[in-house]
Amino acid sequence: MSLIETENLTKVYHMGTVEVQALRGVSFNIEEGEWVAIMGPSGSGKSTLMHIISCLDTPTTGSYHLNGVDVSQMNDNELAVIRGREIGFVFQSFNLLQRTPAYKQVMLPLQYSRNGSRVEPAERKRRAIEALEKVGLGERVFHRPSELSGGQQQRVAIARALINQPRILMADEPTGNLDSQSGREILDILHRLHEEQGLTVVMVTHDEAIGREARRVIRLKDGKIQA
Repeated sequence: MSLIETENLTKVYHMGTVEVQALRGVSFNIEEGEWVAIMGPSGSGKSTLMHIISCLDTPTTGSYHLNGVDVSQMNDNELAVIRGREIGFVFQSFNLLQRTPAYKQVMLPLQYSRNGSRVEPAERKRRAIEALEKVGLGERVFHRPSELSGGQQQRVAIARALINQPRILMADEPTGNLDSQSGREILDILHRLHEEQGLTVVMVTHDEAIGREARRVIRLKDGKIQA
């Protein structure tokens, strides 16, 4: 059984009287521990596909099994539970709270997840600091985003994504807002997490050089996988 299994996914958006077909029968599997890049030009459907496999959206037709569970027809509340348990997110724009110290940023998913909310505050803090140490920010745990470089802010975002110990890390253009050196450092962290912890990494990117970091590439064009 694959960790991610999709079969004939379609996604249709209705904009007034106009019907936009974003995905047109997409099927693929991702095994646990793989690093896969989803690539394609603007309008290819890669963002739509990312939203579906991240349990942020559901397909119009087709099936999606995540860790053996059919999530393709789940409601928003059910999807939120799956996301909290299985998936960590890293975005291009970091999505940090500007007045909040790094360790509190990392604690947030614990506060809002079903299991994490039962963890004592002192333990949440300990886990957050440990996660920051894993990404090389052990000396910056009390710093706010304005006191951190872009690369350091993305490290905070990675630590936050890891706090619930997800099976999958979804990375949407994770180096898109960084200079080349900071981007390289972020990719090196992702490689280490992938290799040492067996983390499954699914990364959306338009950059061919970044795509080559993955072990496998799924290319989309006009809502279909290119052979």
